[in-house]
Amino acid sequence: MSETRINVETFKQNLNATGQDFKHNMSSEGSCSENEPYAMQVIDDSMEPEFAKGCVIVIDPTGIVRDGAYVFAIDDKDEYIFRQLRIVEGKYILVALNDDYEAIEISGMKRIEGVITQRSAGSYRPPNGKRRSYHKWYDK
Repeated sequence: MSETRINVETFKQNLNATGQDFKHNMSSEGSCSENEPYAMQVIDDSMEPEFAKGCVIVIDPTGIVRDGAYVFAIDDKDEYIFRQLRIVEGKYILVALNDDYEAIEISGMKRIEGVITQRSAGSYRPPNGKRRSYHKWYDK
């Protein structure tokens, strides 16, 4: 099993080099676009079986962060990571659904970049072949 993490500064530099803009937390002027949901593709198996490699997740920077929520966060190595948040005795722990990956403690809510609100098939093909049934909402 190979876990994928993306260094925050490297990610931002690579996007800036291509002329693209990562809407969330990239604007120093503070615009409305910082609060817009954005989509990313899951690139490893750390969150299987709920989120298969290749599926697309929608991240809402204004989503409600609570125990059990799926979140996009910055870990202790300043890398972006997608995990389930568990709040236990005042500690914020990022947990993979795949048992092959270790839990990670973060320093608090300020490390949460957004809450996953949707999942859809993207390039992933569910075992039953029914992409429509693979779409799921998490904020309702």
